Amino acid sequence: MKKILLALPLAFAIGSTQAADIVDTAKAAGNFNTLITAVQAAGLVDTLKGPGPFTVFAPTDAAFAKIPKAKLDALLKDKAALAKVLTYHVVPGAVMAADVKPGMVRTVEGSSLKVSAPAGKVMVDKANVVKTDIAADNGVIHVIDSVIMPN
Repeated sequence: MKKILLALPLAFAIGSTQAADIVDTAKAAGNFNTLITAVQAAGLVDTLKGPGPFTVFAPTDAAFAKIPKAKLDALLKDKAALAKVLTYHVVPGAVMAADVKPGMVRTVEGSSLKVSAPAGKVMVDKANVVKTDIAADNGVIHVIDSVIMPN
């Protein structure tokens, strides 16, 4: 009887574990606060909490800090332009780093971004990929050091 009672709290803890989607995974990381604010302002939270799978090239707070404040503030107020920029950072499917191949990749925004690997360093457009394969239940996050803009 004692063994069964000890197992019950563990079973309840496992059963109540919340799935960590892309948004929750980014929030938990702690260095994507501006990205989360932008995703909320663009009305994309439900999409990125959806089934996916998605590959997100996620700019850090430091990456957003490279954008002049006035330009960033204007972008955060323009929902359509903001959604276009953010969906340019998202590729359909869960693409792990080992599966990335140089070339043009179609984004959720609709245009293509360039993936390259000069000197073995992976880049997305002109942003460096600084950390890879942060797994979420509905995809994967690759951290980039700059905000990339669609043409």
